[in-house]
Amino acid sequence: MGKGFMGKVLWVDLTSGEISEEIIPETTYEKYLAGLGLGAHICYERIPAGADALGPDNILGILPGLLTGTGSIFSGRWMVVGKSPLTGGWGDANCGGTFAPSIKRSGYDGIFFKGISEKPVYLYVKDGQAELKDASHYWGKDTVEAEEELIEAHGKNAKVALIGPAGERLSLIAGVCNDRGRIAARSGLGAVMGSKRLKAVVLDGRKRIEVSNKSLMKSLTEKSMKFINLKMPLPGGWFLPLVGAFMRIMPTQMMQDGFLFKQLLAKWGTIFQNQYSLEAGDSPVKNWKGSLVDFNREKSSRTGADLIINREKNKYHCYSCPLGCGGICSMTGRYSETHKPEYETVLALGGLLMNDDLESIFYLNEYLNRAGMDSISAGGTIAFAMECFEKGILSGDDLGGLDLSWGNSGSIIKLAEMMVERKGMGDILADGSKKAAERIGKGSSEYAITAGGQELPMHDSRNDPGYALHYSAEPTPGRHTIGSQLAYEMYQLWKRVSGMPRPIPLYHKNSKYIADERKAKMAKACSDYMNVINASGLCWFGAMMGCTRVPAFDWLNAATGWNRSADEYMKIGAVIQSTKQAFNVKHGIDPVSFRIKDRCAGIPKLTEGANKGRTVDIDKLMNDYWKEYGWDDRGRPSVNNL
Repeated sequence: MGKGFMGKVLWVDLTSGEISEEIIPETTYEKYLAGLGLGAHICYERIPAGADALGPDNILGILPGLLTGTGSIFSGRWMVVGKSPLTGGWGDANCGGTFAPSIKRSGYDGIFFKGISEKPVYLYVKDGQAELKDASHYWGKDTVEAEEELIEAHGKNAKVALIGPAGERLSLIAGVCNDRGRIAARSGLGAVMGSKRLKAVVLDGRKRIEVSNKSLMKSLTEKSMKFINLKMPLPGGWFLPLVGAFMRIMPTQMMQDGFLFKQLLAKWGTIFQNQYSLEAGDSPVKNWKGSLVDFNREKSSRTGADLIINREKNKYHCYSCPLGCGGICSMTGRYSETHKPEYETVLALGGLLMNDDLESIFYLNEYLNRAGMDSISAGGTIAFAMECFEKGILSGDDLGGLDLSWGNSGSIIKLAEMMVERKGMGDILADGSKKAAERIGKGSSEYAITAGGQELPMHDSRNDPGYALHYSAEPTPGRHTIGSQLAYEMYQLWKRVSGMPRPIPLYHKNSKYIADERKAKMAKACSDYMNVINASGLCWFGAMMGCTRVPAFDWLNAATGWNRSADEYMKIGAVIQSTKQAFNVKHGIDPVSFRIKDRCAGIPKLTEGANKGRTVDIDKLMNDYWKEYGWDDRGRPSVNNL
């Protein structure tokens, strides 16, 4: 057995209570790596076609990456996988925090759950012994309360992943949390965990994680750290909207590099984008029908990066992360502190809703984290409801007396609480905007801005058509952490992978909207690379710094001793992608149905703002992308792709 992986997974049958181990052949790791790849392989093979995502036949997997615990940096991510109740197809969600290494230190490359327990339970694993324990005492408690009590019960070395009330109540936009509210939010997999009556996974492992070449691993990491430690002075947050405005008015665009991105993350975290992205045209506004003209700089300044950083008590680092883009912020009211809200949360609960009340965003950030509900989907669903209210489809009576006018922060808070508690209209909205539109009718589906049923992230596909493609064509639709034209530039794959197009250092913005074979090659490369990254347990932010600075391919060789080329690892990424897509086809998904709404492709065109007049040829982009994979004209892979 090679190094870097543990060689086995744990199976838990929640119906019978049986717990067993399965040895995974080295050939499986050679084909799929670990993490996302191993999860995709097992779920594709073993979840029967047509399985109810909330039924006993669905499998829920929790996996670290192949590089987790090996001495590489940025390798603290863990994955939750299974059939998504939100999209009906392949589901995965990615999370940081400190939980990932505990899975491998317990001796496993993954823990898989099937069946349904009669009563609430949690899995406890210590020193190679696994048992199911009664979770009735913890059921109903939020993620922070329950995690604290589980750690108190099992000792400070215990690491916990768990669901909150949203997952328990089977909200289809619920996720799985660790570290007091860090959340694997997307795909609705918290509802799968809730349907199995599995409250938590508690791990206390101490097994060693071996690597093949320790000296090479150390030297590669030290070299990477030299780049991470490079510093440059940055002005205050006042300059961020100015840079965004400059990017907006320029007819040309420069190829982006991860060096500045690293500096911005280290200083502010993702919230450096709060005003920068709005000004540049990267942020959707007013349920994707508005622009910077609606949510202007005066409004956006009330959610500016410095206002949030001023509340930061200390930096937060995920496991093996030298950057520390997270933070713990102080707040007043019901909660005393919260994880620093991410850009996605600030915009989903801010500009998307025309809400410039920062206190409401802080409150909702902590409230949704504790509930275990995806803030992207929650914000997108509330935006849907607000537009329905504006159009007269939903009335104040329908909403329990709420005035759901744009920007009404009090009503936004109340509606989010109703969604978590499944009260009134919140019961309908708790399953996301697509399901809500199906129940409400009256033409409301036009305002449910989703791809395949999943609400879109806070990066405007009319500004970067690469987002439009990946939102639409990924087996997990509506995902921003895979690829875009910007991401391709920052991955810098042409430096290691043969045949990759090299971006032009300075190009006219209009060229971004030309759908051609070059764009398809770039998009496929993004998907393949991120499959390798997610199978390795590496952070997307690390990947955005460039493949030579954060040397995933070389780390994999140092860990395993395989001595594979970057091209060979990219082929593994392609196999993982085809496996996920085959999962969707097996479960009756027509890949064409994941296409984004016309509004998100600039149909009709915006008449004002940064993306005025822009249209994305999404249909050609999708077809070219599928052709690059060798799939058919509806995005269906063949057995030759697997």
